[in-house]
Amino acid sequence: MPRDYVRRSKPKSTSKGKSNSRPARGGSRSRAPQRRVPWLAIILILMLAGALGYLISIIKGAADHRRPEPPPAVTHTQAPPKPVNPIDQKPVEKWRYIEQLENKEVVVNVPEAEESTRPYLMQCGSFRSSAQAEQLKAKIAFQGLVAQVRHKSGSSWHRVILGPYDSKRLAEQHKHKLIKAKAVSDCAIWFWEG
Repeated sequence: MPRDYVRRSKPKSTSKGKSNSRPARGGSRSRAPQRRVPWLAIILILMLAGALGYLISIIKGAADHRRPEPPPAVTHTQAPPKPVNPIDQKPVEKWRYIEQLENKEVVVNVPEAEESTRPYLMQCGSFRSSAQAEQLKAKIAFQGLVAQVRHKSGSSWHRVILGPYDSKRLAEQHKHKLIKAKAVSDCAIWFWEG
């Protein structure tokens, strides 16, 4: 048999003698327990409010009982001087170095840069076979530079040389250009001694 949980009332029994439902709990609804008034908390709050009021009255009373100081007696009849605003005043210079430096002349001896009359050479490789030296010369030529293969008599080495350069800066520029293009791994720059 379906139960009605919303009403919570006793189910009506179909037979007069027997009931399928549970016995009642002991009466109708029970009352909720009465709440107790927190007298201790109310007493503590009232005591704190009283103490705070007493403290404020003591502080206020101490301020009221203080005697005001009498103003100082004015003995002169002149008008008081006008207060000076420090922003309006022109600053006074304490240092004299500005005047001293205006009239001072500084002489500096700069040595003239000696221009080297000797040109620079750059060696980018040294090989035992002339074929390898010619191959490196061709790689350098693809970068737009002119190289020479020099072979000293009595030596078995073939050197790949660029230059002569008038300045070391130009030789360095060409060196970086060749290294960046990966035509060479490194080059040596030195003075050419005729």
